[in-house]
Amino acid sequence: MEKIKQELNGIGPGLTISIVISLVAQLLAQVLPSLGSALIAIFLGIILGNTIFTGQQLDSGTKFSEKRLLEYSIVLNGLILDFQMIQSAGVKGFFFIALNMCLTIFFVYQLGRWFGFNKKFALLMGAGNAVCGSSAIGTVSPIVEADDKDKGISITIVNVTGTFLMIVLPLVTALLYQNAALPTGALIGGSVQSIGQVIASAKMVSDDAVSMATVFKLMRVLLIMGVALVYSRMNVEEDGRLFTKKNAQETTKEKKVSVGIPWFIIGFFILFIVRSLNFLPAYVLEASKWISTQFEVIALGAIGMRVKFADIIKEGQKSLTYGLIVGTLQILLGVLLIHAFFG
Repeated sequence: MEKIKQELNGIGPGLTISIVISLVAQLLAQVLPSLGSALIAIFLGIILGNTIFTGQQLDSGTKFSEKRLLEYSIVLNGLILDFQMIQSAGVKGFFFIALNMCLTIFFVYQLGRWFGFNKKFALLMGAGNAVCGSSAIGTVSPIVEADDKDKGISITIVNVTGTFLMIVLPLVTALLYQNAALPTGALIGGSVQSIGQVIASAKMVSDDAVSMATVFKLMRVLLIMGVALVYSRMNVEEDGRLFTKKNAQETTKEKKVSVGIPWFIIGFFILFIVRSLNFLPAYVLEASKWISTQFEVIALGAIGMRVKFADIIKEGQKSLTYGLIVGTLQILLGVLLIHAFFG
């Protein structure tokens, strides 16, 4: 209970502004339907967050909006998803995600070392880009014993890369797949970093793309347990290979790996099972979809407000170049794997 009180403390200003941005975005979307409320909310958030609403007192509310409202939206998506959509992803979808994650970590790590970054930073970048952005970095940073500087920079660069992909991928999927739900969802859900950015990007395409991208993204989040376990077996010191046989002294100090399944994934699957039983009236499903959409657009406004140009510029040309190359690599990798798995 105390933890909940701390999280809710001071969320009013940031949450209120996020709600106002979402309402304005939805009104403007009626005049500019080609842009859509999602894209308008993001850009309004970015503009206002870097000009008028720059105070730290807004951080609690925008963070709550970005994190919690999107989690509630994902849970409600369990009532919205069509069973055939999950079936279309199927076993192929799982192996697509697993291979995509492994290759992303490998290439991001190798690229980081080529740029001259230390092992720990390159591994944080690998996990952040392969799995779920800041959350993945927060999970693996104690495992690789990363310092606060590496953790902070990697979170910033991963978020920059995610913002880049969030805006670019709807254009890519329109060009390559004519916004078809399965390949669009696979590319966005399999590439974009944070859950918020995945939903934001897919929302620019269609509600079906949001549902499909959410399925692929949740697969990635579930696999964080495997990533954490592999990372715990690595040699993160600068000398020696990444995978080296541990000596007797090291094995007595095995790193503890504790990664639970996020609550919203459990909630999503519970509501999906409830939906599959086909006893809920249509108005409940429609209400769930409306509430989920409202949560999403509010969160997108908050995501925009949390993109700070000053933070991006501060990281320097080398780090930004690394992040943008990683984003481009993820697009190419995703497109190739989608062609291989889904034709």
